[in-house]
Amino acid sequence: MPWNQPGSDNRDPWGQGNGQKGPPDLDEVIRDLQKKLSGLFGGGGSGRRSGGGKLPSLSGKAVGPLLVILAGLWFATGFYVVEQGQQGVEMRFGAYKTIKEAGLRWHLPYPVESVEIVNVQQIRTVEVGYRTNSRSSQIAGVPREALMLTADENIIDIHFAVQFDVKDPRELLFNVAESADLVVRGATESAVREIVGRNSMDFAITGGRAEIAQETKMLLQRILDRYDTGINIKAVEMQNAQPPADVKAAFDDAVKAREDEERLKNEAQAYQNDIIPRARGAAARLGHEAAAYKASVVAAARGEASRFLQVLDEYAKAPQVTRDRLYLDALEDVYANSTKLVIDQNSGGNNVMYLPLDQLIRQKGAMARADSPDTARGMGDFGSGLGSATATNRQERSSRLRSLTQ
Repeated sequence: MPWNQPGSDNRDPWGQGNGQKGPPDLDEVIRDLQKKLSGLFGGGGSGRRSGGGKLPSLSGKAVGPLLVILAGLWFATGFYVVEQGQQGVEMRFGAYKTIKEAGLRWHLPYPVESVEIVNVQQIRTVEVGYRTNSRSSQIAGVPREALMLTADENIIDIHFAVQFDVKDPRELLFNVAESADLVVRGATESAVREIVGRNSMDFAITGGRAEIAQETKMLLQRILDRYDTGINIKAVEMQNAQPPADVKAAFDDAVKAREDEERLKNEAQAYQNDIIPRARGAAARLGHEAAAYKASVVAAARGEASRFLQVLDEYAKAPQVTRDRLYLDALEDVYANSTKLVIDQNSGGNNVMYLPLDQLIRQKGAMARADSPDTARGMGDFGSGLGSATATNRQERSSRLRSLTQ
């Protein structure tokens, strides 16, 4: 019933009887709370104040489940995930144990065992002699790494980019104290200085870049394998190689002169490749024309000789008839190669040209040359040769006729 009703013994909600006013004592509340906690965990006795209450002790029934829960949580911390392209190196008390591949894995929790996850497929890039600003993409040179001495005692400014990955995570973790980037950068600088020191400045800047990069890659891999770093060099690329700024202008002039030399050589080679086939073709054509002319002249001479012998036989049989026939043939040959004009002799001194045969002949010849200029030009020399041979034959034949008629 309510505390203020009749028959409630006049007890207030604070547990005070009549005549007692105010809240309960704070020490009593703390003692009651300690008793309840002791009963909850199976402890006996009441707490005492000695500058503060004594904490309750845990019983065997409560400690067992608590230890099981804590052990489960501890064992659960041993689970870990190895992603694709990664390997997990497990260590027991800091010593190497095994390597785990991709998947859900478990090891004895800390401090018994630990694991280091290493990305073995990631291609990393190290810049030697320069640095690239990731925000502005600007390149800044590092003279301490870039300036190197060549075999001919010249200094060049050279930049390299090295790409690498991890082939053995165990060696990388246990044999390399610093980061892999620092190790690769230092080894690359050493290898490049050795390779560049074997070659001249001209070779390193112009035509020897690929060869120097390949030799540097091989030497760099040998250095890293010698120290068992577990690093595999994928590629070494020479980004830039140039003389120092003080002599760069003079060197650029030398490079330009060398390029001009190569250009002139190429032009001369192109001209040679063009003119030689043409000259060989012209020589072959002239050879064929000479052979054809020779064959024609020989054939014509043999024909004339055969004809003369036949005429001689006929002349022995009928001298007068043969002389007349030869005379007519000679007139035919003469008139065939001369300009002919027809003139009326009975015009009483007023000579009129009825047929301009000379103009007709010229027009006919011009039309023939216009139709086939190459043929006319090619046959001109051949015709002139034949004409001279024919004229010679006519002279010989006329002299023979005169000797026969005398």
